[in-house]
Amino acid sequence: MALTLIDGYNLLHASGVFGKERGPRGFELSRLALLDHLADRLGEKSTGVLVVFDAARAPDGLPGKITHRGIRVWFAREYPDADSLIEEILEDERSPMSVTVVSNDRRLQLAARRRRAGAVSCDDWLAELRRPRAVPQSETKPPEPTPGEVEHWKKLFGID
Repeated sequence: MALTLIDGYNLLHASGVFGKERGPRGFELSRLALLDHLADRLGEKSTGVLVVFDAARAPDGLPGKITHRGIRVWFAREYPDADSLIEEILEDERSPMSVTVVSNDRRLQLAARRRRAGAVSCDDWLAELRRPRAVPQSETKPPEPTPGEVEHWKKLFGID
């Protein structure tokens, strides 16, 4: 299964999606705003996403792992930074070629390439994520019948 491994705060800053509050709850609300934005855009693809946030100086009570609307979220509580945890995840991955790392950090992009995983900048990944999606054929409205077709069906069903 494909995995999109995201450097959380790196993507947050690139996205411009921030919570409305500043101060102690600002980080939490900004994380939630980003995760909601991702879940809205990804839909069912959310289950293939793992977002890793720095947490070395996180407040007590912050869990190590959560799931938010299908997106797995890990906090790098016992690591110096999210990059270190992401590198460990890459090293432990059995199918690194099915992983895409989303980060602007050169360190993570190089780590991904060493493992033959994909690496993409936050800006490029967001541009793809935000690109307007084509409506599937099954969701398009059929064309209106022409006046001639309407007359044909009226005659067929005996409607005047």
